[in-house]
Amino acid sequence: MARTPTSDRPSRGPSSGRGGAERSGRGGGERAGRSGGDRSDRGRGPSSDREGREDSEFVDKLVSINRVAKVVKGGRRFAFAALVVVGDAKGRVGYGSGKAREVPEAIRKATEQAKRNMIRIALREGRTLHHDSIGNYGAGRVVLRAAPPGTGIIAGGPMRAVFETMGVQDVVAKCIGTSNPHNMVKATFSALKSVMGPRNVAAKRGKKVSEITSRRDGAAGAAQAKEA
Repeated sequence: MARTPTSDRPSRGPSSGRGGAERSGRGGGERAGRSGGDRSDRGRGPSSDREGREDSEFVDKLVSINRVAKVVKGGRRFAFAALVVVGDAKGRVGYGSGKAREVPEAIRKATEQAKRNMIRIALREGRTLHHDSIGNYGAGRVVLRAAPPGTGIIAGGPMRAVFETMGVQDVVAKCIGTSNPHNMVKATFSALKSVMGPRNVAAKRGKKVSEITSRRDGAAGAAQAKEA
């Protein structure tokens, strides 16, 4: 048999046949992947920046971390319980507790719960409370008193964390009773919820805010004159 000359055989170019299709497919896939990745990155950018700004608005403080144990059939399972206070330093504050097998996860849970349970407290001149208040929770009892400028935060332990995150600059606080961090924080929040600003008092009495504030300033001036 005569062999077919090589010149009569069909030639395969770089773009013909299966090899060319595979090469073109790989190239197209890589280009599509790169372009798709860029689009997805661009889509995630603004949302991540927004989340970062929201997190930067709050100040969180770890009040206490405690190791707890759960007794099961095979022995004990240890976990960590965290108590966190979160505030925006402008009158909003909240507390939360979280439990997990690892410390960072417990703190994350407590922080998320604190952000969900935030309350707003009316502050006088943005630095202190409007009036004295007493709070109770369980065996904990706290006394909060408004203070003049320059006093600072005279409080200890969990109560100081609450005032710092809330944005209070001048306050005098005393804890009477238990020193349990959870009871102290809850008693402090109970006292803060009873604080009423001039607007709330004026709305309840059917008067103007100026009448309430002028009467309070006059009583303060009379008290200072009596002391002098």
